[in-house]
Parts: sequence; C-alpha cells; structure tokens
Amino acid sequence: MNRKNEKSALGRRKFLALAPTGAVAAAAGAALLDSETRHDTRLSQDALPPLVADSYLTDAEKALVSAVFDRLIPADDAALGASDAGCVAFLDRQLAGPWGLAATRYRAGPFKPGTPEQGDQSPFTPRERYRSGLKALETRCTKSEGKGFAQIAPERQDAFLQDMEAGRHGPDGKAFFEMMLQNVREGYFADPLYGGNKGMTGWKLVGFPGARYDYRAEIDRPGADLGLAPISLMDRG
Repeated sequence: MNRKNEKSALGRRKFLALAPTGAVAAAAGAALLDSETRHDTRLSQDALPPLVADSYLTDAEKALVSAVFDRLIPADDAALGASDAGCVAFLDRQLAGPWGLAATRYRAGPFKPGTPEQGDQSPFTPRERYRSGLKALETRCTKSEGKGFAQIAPERQDAFLQDMEAGRHGPDGKAFFEMMLQNVREGYFADPLYGGNKGMTGWKLVGFPGARYDYRAEIDRPGADLGLAPISLMDRG
C-alpha cells in the first residue's frame, strides 16, 4: 500500500469506526435469534425478514448517488468503495420499502423545527427528500461547475460536498448531506442480507465479527484482535 492509499485507509477507518452504526448493533442483536449454535447464526429462509426487491431510484439518480457515496467512502487497497460494496443497492431497497414511505412515522403535523434529541422533524418522506435533494444537488453543481456531479474531478466533488456539509448550500443542502452520510454508513455496515456490505467488507475493515450468538469466551479481551472471521445472517454478499 502506498503512502497516499495508507493515509486514505486510515482516515476512512477512523471515520467508519466512529460512525453511529445502528445497523451493526442490529446485526449483533439479530444473532440472539439462534440460541443453540454459537458460531452459525445463519437463518432459514422462513425466518428471514422480508426483502423489498423493487427499485425506487431512476438510473440517473443511482449514478448520482453512486458518485456521491464513492466520495464519502472511497475505494482503496484496504476495502471496497461504497458503490462496489452495495451501498446504492441498499439505499434503493430502503427507499422502495416502508422506510422510504416513512410508514412508521407520525406525519399528520404540525411540523416544527426540533431539537437534536428529537431527530428528523421533516414533513417529507425519505423518498421525497432524496428525489428533491438529488435534483437540487445536480442543478447547483451544473450551475457552479458547468457539469453534473459525476462528471467533475474528484477534488471538485469533495469541495462541493464540503460546502454542503458546512451549510453553504443552505440548511436543506446540509440536512440532505447528513442524510446521505448516515445512509451510506448504514449500507456499508448492514448485514449483507440487505444488499450492502458486500463480502462483509465494512465489518472486516473495523474488525466486527458479525452476527454471532455471544462473545462470552472473548469478553475478557477488550480491544484485542479476536481473529474471528465475520459471519452474516446467511451466505450472501
């Protein structure tokens, strides 16, 4: 690994390790479904949660999301980049399903700005936020750069995203950046069952052993390399 790639890998490893990865915690919790087998927690087809195979994003939107995600989690010698790891497919499945429709959220209003502890208070569904957010991103990029986001140089893509993160594209741009950042992290760490984390690349990068029943034999070794290969809920990815 050359020095440039080494720096990138270390920076990304820190970025991912500090991410609020609820998907990882969910995968670990799901392992409790198998109380009989310590190291084989793969579920039968009947026990698996239903997957949404439909697609919501258009081909153009998928290409744009792929370009953004690959700047947030780029490929290097250490691991796959976001799109190769399936993060776009993960997001598309989520948008096509109940999460994309905000099916479990109260949406009758009134809608007012909330505190950070209250979380997202948007009146729009994730589907609506992605459709309008991607359109606004591409329009702004084309106006400022003369090209679409996927066509500009990587350093210009980074600068554009940094401006979004800093709020220089307005509060809606900042909120959409934060949403994309959270979703790419989820896709990179979710069990491969859900379309992302191909080959368990995210788990291998941070040393997460996957969906195992328990860690009683390793509980007295905090921070140690356990030497355990990650296990998915099923042989997939």
